[in-house]
Amino acid sequence: MSDAEGAEEAQFQYRGNRLGMPEHGPGSVPGIGRRMVGLVLDWLLCVLVVSAIVGGAGGDPAATSSASSATLLLFAVYTALMLSVFGTTLGKRITGTDVASTGERPLPWPVAMVVRTALLCLVIPAVVYDLDHRGLHDRAAGTVTRRL
Repeated sequence: MSDAEGAEEAQFQYRGNRLGMPEHGPGSVPGIGRRMVGLVLDWLLCVLVVSAIVGGAGGDPAATSSASSATLLLFAVYTALMLSVFGTTLGKRITGTDVASTGERPLPWPVAMVVRTALLCLVIPAVVYDLDHRGLHDRAAGTVTRRL
């Protein structure tokens, strides 16, 4: 372990303390479970919308692939737009979370939300996270998920 990593861990007391966030209550960093439930709710909403538009795929692999691509595209547009305008999505709102800027990146808010969403759709950046439970998508965009 390097000296920088040791110093970083020494400063760590709870999720979000290094970002100036409270340990509990509004403004604190939620656990992974709450964030995953919000993500699943948003994904299911997009699946329902795409299914209503294109109908059931049945057993046709081409239709299933097309519906999956449409769902991912809708999810990306929906997430980036909702986060840009409201700072939260329906799934996040139901789970009592939103996304806030940490001020560490000079990106305009809508650009940060597009970067964050694009990396979220790649999945891997979202599942690799730090002590503050910020995924690589949050770190790249200079954002953090917090409780409402």
